[in-house]
Amino acid sequence: MMAGSLLSLALRNIVRQRARSLATLTAITIGVAGLILASGFVQDIFIQLGEAIIHSQTGHIQITRQGYSEGKNRAPEQYLIENPDRLKSAIMEAAPGIDTAMARLGFRGLLNNGRRDLGIIGEGVEPDAEAQMGTYLHFVAGRALKNSDQDGIVVGQGVARALGLKVGDRITLVMTLAEGAVNTLDFELVGIFQSFSKDFDARAVRIPLAAAKSLMDTPAAHLIVVMLEHTEDTAATAAALKQGFSGAGLEITTWNELSDFYEKTVDLYDRQFGVLRLIILLMVLLSVVNSVNMTLFERTREFGTMLALGDRSRTIFKLIMIESLCLGLFGATLGMAVGCGAALGISAIGIPMPPPPNANLGYTALIRIVPLEIAAAGMIGFIATLLATALPARRAARLEIVEALRHGV
Repeated sequence: MMAGSLLSLALRNIVRQRARSLATLTAITIGVAGLILASGFVQDIFIQLGEAIIHSQTGHIQITRQGYSEGKNRAPEQYLIENPDRLKSAIMEAAPGIDTAMARLGFRGLLNNGRRDLGIIGEGVEPDAEAQMGTYLHFVAGRALKNSDQDGIVVGQGVARALGLKVGDRITLVMTLAEGAVNTLDFELVGIFQSFSKDFDARAVRIPLAAAKSLMDTPAAHLIVVMLEHTEDTAATAAALKQGFSGAGLEITTWNELSDFYEKTVDLYDRQFGVLRLIILLMVLLSVVNSVNMTLFERTREFGTMLALGDRSRTIFKLIMIESLCLGLFGATLGMAVGCGAALGISAIGIPMPPPPNANLGYTALIRIVPLEIAAAGMIGFIATLLATALPARRAARLEIVEALRHGV
């Protein structure tokens, strides 16, 4: 029998076996749509978590002196960038797609409210640039720093709770320089912020960069934070910066390399989604196997008749597999359409989510439509259908003519 005749016969058989075909199509569609929704949800977690880290802490790329990441806790004064403004200008010209570059000066010290002290990890920042970057910092009281705030300070919610601070309070920042001198500056609390990380908020303090330079008695900075127009350009921009500043004694680090929490979260969800894919694959396999077995059982005499009329076993096998191929293709296509439609509908409403582990803020989750994941889901549904059909089709092709004709008599 020619391939065109087999395809035509397979399509007629699918239409003739409406109930069984519909059951198989439903199983494939639900499985594929489920994979699309699950993968889109996980991708949204990755994207929103990454953007929260970028816009509240790290920026897209950080540029420091070589060895700063290992030595910043022991001797941070040895890793200062002496002329940060000149380096910022060079960075802006080194690669396309860079939105802004800003300097930060890190420090550790004690924050005193007049009654007790709290150890903090602080940063001197460029207020207006940081306010534009910090879209994921939520101010629960007060406001963000401005360039005009010469003695303004903002603290994490955990710091404010530990010291009983409120906006407008005067607080003193005390730190010890490498030479042993103790410097102090008084500040007015202008804002209390909340980021995605409780640990960060429990110790984080930010002051204007000029105040930090005065406090630490240096014109330098510890790092340059680079913000990009598009997060997906991070790797390419980092590579261009590494090439442009090779031999300059600088260390260029991307945001995901700076966040161990993000890497562990991605790894955890990747493993969980891998298990989910396996479960859905097994569900589709079992559903299709059951449907195909029932269909072939009911058609045993039909196959016996075909064998008696001279069709070969491989023709029957091909016919069943072509039917399965068509069902798999239809089901996968329908599943991709249903999955994308459901993703758009759910995203239009949003999914309110509680704060992730070790986080302060909840968020509204979406279902991301990722073309590669959609194609993978459709392929899984299609392949699962073919795998589920192969063994029953082989058994049907090996039927004895007499036994097949006597089936059900």
